[in-house]
Amino acid sequence: MLPRPNGILTVLSCLTMLAPLSGQALPPAGRLLASQCAQCHGTDGRSVSDIDSLRGESARELYSEMLEMKYDNDPGDIMHSQAKGYTEGQIRLIADYYATLNQGGGGTGGEEEHEEHKEEHDD
Repeated sequence: MLPRPNGILTVLSCLTMLAPLSGQALPPAGRLLASQCAQCHGTDGRSVSDIDSLRGESARELYSEMLEMKYDNDPGDIMHSQAKGYTEGQIRLIADYYATLNQGGGGTGGEEEHEEHKEEHDD
């Protein structure tokens, strides 16, 4: 049986407290939660298909969009179902994680790279 999403947040909190004891740095809290997103939106937030890329978006924008999906009742969109599975706190962690990719916290580019990548797909 898989852990409930709320349990994942509890486990992450516990691991954060143990990190100083082990001497090892933990990955960003939202990274584990965002692994579900990577299947469609790319491992670094750059989609390789016609699905929206998340890289280049602000944490506020991502958070707002996910909340809209969470509380909207559109059963035909997979993202609405996905968003309902997360708490608002978990959505915040995911949004913050993807926003760090724009600042070099796991990626190398920012807005310029996002625009360049977007232009590649527009051709």
